[in-house]
Amino acid sequence: MNVPNHIAIILDGNGRWAKKRGMPRSYGHVKGCENLETICEAAKELGVKYLTVYAFSTENWKRSKEEVDGLMRLFRNYLKKCLKISRKNDMQVRVIGDYTAFDQDIQDSIVKLETFSKDFQTLHFQIALNYGSRDEMLRAVNRMLADQKEGRLQGEITEEIFSGYLDTAGIPDPDLMIRTSGELRLSNYLLWQMAYTEFYFTDVPWPDFNKAELIRAIEKYNDRDRRYGGVKEESTCSKQD
Repeated sequence: MNVPNHIAIILDGNGRWAKKRGMPRSYGHVKGCENLETICEAAKELGVKYLTVYAFSTENWKRSKEEVDGLMRLFRNYLKKCLKISRKNDMQVRVIGDYTAFDQDIQDSIVKLETFSKDFQTLHFQIALNYGSRDEMLRAVNRMLADQKEGRLQGEITEEIFSGYLDTAGIPDPDLMIRTSGELRLSNYLLWQMAYTEFYFTDVPWPDFNKAELIRAIEKYNDRDRRYGGVKEESTCSKQD
């Protein structure tokens, strides 16, 4: 099985999963957060090198105060727990998105986790928090303008230069994007980075997405013919009059 180097996941369906069970949406988020550990371990076992998950978007602030407050409590607990998870999986953790919008204690936990795990290499785990691709690109452009003004950036802007200003600088583009729970859209996620990514949508909600489901997604990925805009050459045996 050809395992993708980089898998990106939109963690969708926590609230609906909980509602089906007569539980509050917060219960679904807790179970979804617990599932991250399962999938990180599965990704490591399968040989995935980069795993990026969409945990909280720039638009998620529009949810009810009760739900947002619950998510903040969840982030506080998970970021602390992730110190042990990162050591266990030899997993380098990086947060992408504008996390300066969070309370200072959450920002401090993010910095602590990134610093603690910076030398781990088996799995590179990116968590998108307060992330939106349009916001990411605007922040990148504003940093470029500031660098141009200060003389740190000169000449023509190339794709490589622009990519270096994104939150994902130094991280290869995703090979496979998985979205759980049946929605068929990207929701402002890694729009620049997923120019040639293969997409896999499943009705399975995130709390139920396990190693077997991950393998199923990878198997579907293996059925794809990735040409990056080119044309696959026919074999000589197929070129018959």
